[in-house]
Amino acid sequence: MKKLNLTPNFGSEADAFYAELIAAQAGLADEAAADWLARLTLILCNHIGDREVLREAFALAHHERHD
Repeated sequence: MKKLNLTPNFGSEADAFYAELIAAQAGLADEAAADWLARLTLILCNHIGDREVLREAFALAHHERHD
């Protein structure tokens, strides 16, 4: 049984990754940015492929949003 990795995993590249994530959405209207994020989410969920890990991530994202 795998567990969701919550340990920072980008090392010294965390800021660069965040900048790339934001830049990838540059110039997109809000709806287009939401669509892009949804497609990215599905691509990454497929890559992970472990539904238990994904359920844990869904629950964490929902919890974080409502706190």
